[in-house]
Amino acid sequence: MTRNFWIGFTSLILLVSLISGLVFWFTRSIVIEDLVIEPFATTTTEVLPDQSQSVEKTIGTSVLGRPIKAFTFGSGETNLLFVGGIHGGYEWNSVFLAYKMMDYLTANPTAVPANVSVVIVPSANPDGLFEIVEVEGRFAVENVPDAANTTGVGRFNANKVDLNRNFACKWQPKSTWKGNEVAAGANAFSEPEAAAIRDLALETKPALAVFWHSAGNSVYASECEAGILPKTLETMKTYASAAKYNAVPSFDAYPITGDVEGWLASVNIPAITVELSTHDTTDWERNLAGTKAVLELFSE
Repeated sequence: MTRNFWIGFTSLILLVSLISGLVFWFTRSIVIEDLVIEPFATTTTEVLPDQSQSVEKTIGTSVLGRPIKAFTFGSGETNLLFVGGIHGGYEWNSVFLAYKMMDYLTANPTAVPANVSVVIVPSANPDGLFEIVEVEGRFAVENVPDAANTTGVGRFNANKVDLNRNFACKWQPKSTWKGNEVAAGANAFSEPEAAAIRDLALETKPALAVFWHSAGNSVYASECEAGILPKTLETMKTYASAAKYNAVPSFDAYPITGDVEGWLASVNIPAITVELSTHDTTDWERNLAGTKAVLELFSE
């Protein structure tokens, strides 16, 4: 064969290798943040937001060693805490809502009042999230809602504990979820994820904590032994009215023990539970309106 043939053949091999490498690294780097707007779309992708306008802190690690991170926006003395994903992959849309809110605050830093700091924990149960959505570093969530909604896959941490039953408000070793018995841990705060949220709350002493869940199309107030805090009712009504969710002072669908919102109420921190309308949408415009209303409520 001629010398020109081998030069051309070698060049072709190098070109194919280069293209393959670029495709590999591109697909490794993409995350389907577009699911925040159109869940399960497969035609477009966006990378997660650049959090250059926030202060990042690792507040703990999961059972399997995954970091639990908190991002702080603003520098005011009044802390507002927002948490997504305490039920992991079962409520994956609450995680994407948190990242979308982080994206918004990065692009709109003046949305945070001067006297306020917004602390966001996007994923309080990373092992539960990645149980059903991690494939070689990428999110692959096709068919997740059907599987998760009927079996609870991804709801619990790696110890098979329901983290929202592991806090010190009426804690019991067994609790309920939709009539099913669920494990609540060896004792209150036995799980590292619950301990991380506890420590963050005690450190920052938020004026309000908002926990994003799905799916109930409602905002619930929190209470423990001493009942509902007055500020909790006010913020529940404020968020629900702006987001066009139902405002429900007390959750009574089935008994719950050891929930984080109840524990916060027991240590005099107002907390509300925001239940998105479905398991596969973020209700973005509604929750942005609710968050803005709460920020306004706590502004000077």
